[in-house]
Amino acid sequence: MKTKNVLMAFTVVGLIGLNSCKEAPKNVENQSKEMALNTTDSSPIAVQTQDNDNIVGVAVGNENFTTLVAAVKAADLVETLSGKGPFTVFAPTNDAFNKLPEGTVEILLKPENKKMLTAVLTYHVVAGKFNASAVVEAIKANNGKFTVATVQGGSLTASLEDGDVVLMDEKGNTSKVIMADVAASNGVIHAIDAVVMPK
Repeated sequence: MKTKNVLMAFTVVGLIGLNSCKEAPKNVENQSKEMALNTTDSSPIAVQTQDNDNIVGVAVGNENFTTLVAAVKAADLVETLSGKGPFTVFAPTNDAFNKLPEGTVEILLKPENKKMLTAVLTYHVVAGKFNASAVVEAIKANNGKFTVATVQGGSLTASLEDGDVVLMDEKGNTSKVIMADVAASNGVIHAIDAVVMPK
């Protein structure tokens, strides 16, 4: 049960960052712990991580993930995502959550919808640590598309589009990785620009 909750938590975090990453595939070797994430006001925001910060700690320390953090707390996934792992989380940014139909986030955060929220969040989490170069390599080794199982139990399909990693959910919606290889003590986070949804 605890493992299932952890997987679901990773799926939620994965929802935050599930789309393609233009800079990651091209500059994977040059990625560092301090990365800039472009926001809608086009001002770069630096992301600083500490080697001892777990996935939850990294998300809490980044103002672009406040909605995701609130969702992880509401789904009681903090302990799971703070566990040993390793996990790869495709984390939707606040802007990604804002693209959902009006009222969706509020509905998901209600206590009576905890099971649904957990499913959405854990759909963004993959067991194991997969940095950007490993994702790109897997895509290229599989004729341009790589399907990966999520902690939720569903699958995401990764592909490259103009050098960016793009995730497609089971409903056909896509998300682009906009910031890759944010290191955490128990895995790695890739920020995405849209929330992906399980069936």
